[in-house]
Formats: sequence, C-alpha cells, structure tokens
Amino acid sequence: MNITFKDRTVVVTGGTQGIGASIVEEFRLAEANLIITGAESEEVIEKLNIEARAKGFNNLKYIRADFTDKDSFSSFFKTLDLIPHIDVFVNNAGTNRNNLIENIVAEDFELLLNLNLKAPFEITKYLTKRLKAQNYGRIVNIASVWSVVTRERRAAYTITKSGLVGLTKTSSVELAPYNVLVNAVSPGFTMTELTMATVPEEEIKLFSETVPAKRFAQPVEIARIVLFLSSDMNTYITGQNIIIDGGFSNV
Repeated sequence: MNITFKDRTVVVTGGTQGIGASIVEEFRLAEANLIITGAESEEVIEKLNIEARAKGFNNLKYIRADFTDKDSFSSFFKTLDLIPHIDVFVNNAGTNRNNLIENIVAEDFELLLNLNLKAPFEITKYLTKRLKAQNYGRIVNIASVWSVVTRERRAAYTITKSGLVGLTKTSSVELAPYNVLVNAVSPGFTMTELTMATVPEEEIKLFSETVPAKRFAQPVEIARIVLFLSSDMNTYITGQNIIIDGGFSNV
C-alpha cells in the first residue's frame, strides 16, 4: 500500500518523543504537512525546529502546548485558526501515575483527567465545526490496552483511557455523516525510550512472557496503524478501538 498525505495537514499532540515521535516520523515519510505539539520549554521546542530545518524537514513545525494548563487551549486554538485546512488530528499527548486507589492524591487524578481526557474532549469540540464544514477529516485518539483490561494501581489511568474510548465512540457517531472518521488506538507494552530508560531489562523480559507474541511492540508498529486509520485507505472504519498488544488482552 502506498499511503500518501501529500498536501494534507496533520496535527499530532505529544509528538516529541515515544510513540508520538514515531507517529510523526511515519507521517513525515508520507509527505504530510505536520504541526507537532510538545510540553517542553520554548527553548527545547525551538531547538527541535532548528534541528528539523537543518535536516531539510520543511514540512513540519513544533509548537509548545501544555494541556494541563487551561489557559493553553485558547492560544493553541488561535494557532490552529491560522491553519487553513486540518485533515488529520492525532490526540496522543498523555501521562500516567500508578497508585493504589486509596493512595491516589487529588492532584495526580486531576492531572490525568486534564491531559488524558479533557484535552482530547476540548480539541474534538474545537475540531467538530471545522471538519463538518469541509466534509472530511480523520481523528485518531491514542488510548491504551488499559482501556479494555486493567490491573492494580491503574485506576486513574484506566478511568481516563476508558473515557477516551467513550469520547471516540460518541464523536464517531456524530461526525460520520460528514465523512469524518474517529477511531482509537490502544497500544500494549511498547518499547519506547522511556520504557528502555526506566524499566529494568529483567522486568521487560518478565512482562514479555505475559504477552502471547513474547515481546514488546516497537513504536513504529503503533504508528503504522495510526497512519492507515488516518488515510484514504480507511473509508468505513469509525468508532473502533484498535488494540495493538500482541494478544495480551486475550489471555
């Protein structure tokens, strides 16, 4: 399949690292015009732009957006208002805090709600009028395998990612008549830079044994599904939660 996004504009939130960075790279290779958000400092964002230009990547731009700050939405939407056409939006920005239910503090719960659920809701709300008017669009929400299964210490995260799947389903129903397809992608254990830096090798091996595929996913394996769902190869899949977990949720 030759998937191209030439002359299409794609926005990816949280696209500076991990799965988000891999999603950005696949869209870049497919010739999309990219707007990428990150919560890093303005200095770091500008450095990323300088590095991109030095590599000749003229079809992408990094902007700072911290979705834990309610005031950031206004400036972010003003930036989007300047973009004549948005074809694809990937809600990837998110975070996690693991704790037993009785030990979850209000600040952590609010952080997860704001970043993992409220931000995609506000963004979807903003996009709805625009995508309806142009009678075309693709939204992909990055949820998690913990939206369909769970384990201890995952209460807050599971609540927000399950809510994100709910948002996906309802918005897909409302937007389907306007040729706007909305789907969720739920990665399982994935070998991101953060995983490699923070999870000891013996724990990775232990977790891998619980996965039928006997390994973690590579970020590009998640990114390619996002690319397909966002493309014109997908004309009828909407409201779905695509689980990419090597079979983990089935055992």
